[in-house]
Amino acid sequence: MKKRILPIIVLFIIVAGTFLVWFFLPSNYYIRQVLKHGAAKIDDYTYFENRVVEAKAPKPWEFSDQYNDYSLPEQYLPTFEELETVAYLIIKDSTILFEQYWDGYSETSWSNSFSTAKSIVSLAVGCALDEGLIQSVNQPVSDFFPEFPGYDGKVLTVCHLLTMSAGFDFDEQSYGKIIAPVNKLYYGNRLLKDVLAVKEIEEPGVYFEYQSITIQLLSFIVEQVTNESISSYVSRKLWTPMNAEENALWSLDKKDGVEKAFCCFNTNARDFARVGQLLLNKGEWGGKQLVSAKVISQPPYSRIPPLRIKYTRTRIINTDISSGTLLMKELK
Repeated sequence: MKKRILPIIVLFIIVAGTFLVWFFLPSNYYIRQVLKHGAAKIDDYTYFENRVVEAKAPKPWEFSDQYNDYSLPEQYLPTFEELETVAYLIIKDSTILFEQYWDGYSETSWSNSFSTAKSIVSLAVGCALDEGLIQSVNQPVSDFFPEFPGYDGKVLTVCHLLTMSAGFDFDEQSYGKIIAPVNKLYYGNRLLKDVLAVKEIEEPGVYFEYQSITIQLLSFIVEQVTNESISSYVSRKLWTPMNAEENALWSLDKKDGVEKAFCCFNTNARDFARVGQLLLNKGEWGGKQLVSAKVISQPPYSRIPPLRIKYTRTRIINTDISSGTLLMKELK
C-alpha cells in the first residue's frame, strides 16, 4: 500500500511545485492580480500606482439657467441601475444643464475612463502631428520602434494604429478569461516589454479589429517624440488649456512605471465632459486651437477598413449612446 501511495505523493509534489514555479514567474504577475482583484472596476485607481495629470488653470463650467430643472424619465432608471451608473451629466451650449450622481459619487469623484482614454491618446497624437513631432499618420511605426517593420512587405503606419488595423496577434475578445492578453495589459507590470513583444501576423490596413494594444503603442510613440510622459504631455497640451477643474490620475503598470494609456484615465464627470466639448468645438477652447480642426474633422478614421470581428461590447456601448440621446430629448 505504501509503495502505491509514495509515487502518488511524489507526483503530486512535482506537479504542485511546477505549478507554483509557473504561477510565481514574473511574467505571470498579472494572473495573480486578476485572481486577487477580479474584473476591472471604475475605482481600480485606488490600488494601482498613478501619475498626476495636472490641471494648472482650473475654471469651472458655467451653469444653464435651467440647471437641474429636469428629472430623469422613469423608464431609463432600470438601465442606469443595470449599468451601475454613478454619474450622468449633460452639457448644452457650453453650460451644465443637468447632472445627477449615485452610490456616493459626486461632481469631484474620480472614475476610470476605461476606453475613453483612447480618445485622449488620439488627441495627443493630433497635438504631436500639429507640432510636427510625428510627420504624418502615414509615418512608419518602425521609425519609432524597429520591432514593428510591417508584415509581408506592407509597412505598419501610425494610421494603422489609430484605426486598429495593425494585424497584431492580440485577442481582445478574451474578456472573462483569467489568462488573456487584455488582462496582461490591464494588470501587468511590464507594459512596454509586453507591447513590444506582440507579433505582426497579418497585413496591416486590411481589417479593423478592436485591439487596445494599438493605442498603448501610440502612447509610447507620443512619449518618444515629446520626451515626456503621456500624462505630462496631455496636461500641457490639453488638460490645462481646457481649464479642467481637478487633477486627473492616469494609472500606471507599476511604481514610476508607464501609463495604462489604453484605459485608466481617472477624473470626474464634469472634466470628462470637456473632452466631448473640445471635439464639438473642433479642437478649439477659449479662443485657442488646442488641436487643429483638420485633425478633428478629417481624421484617418474615415478610412477604417472593414470590420472582421464584432467587438463584444459594441451592443452595450450603442445602448449607452442611444439612451443618452433619448434622455437629452426626453428630460422633463
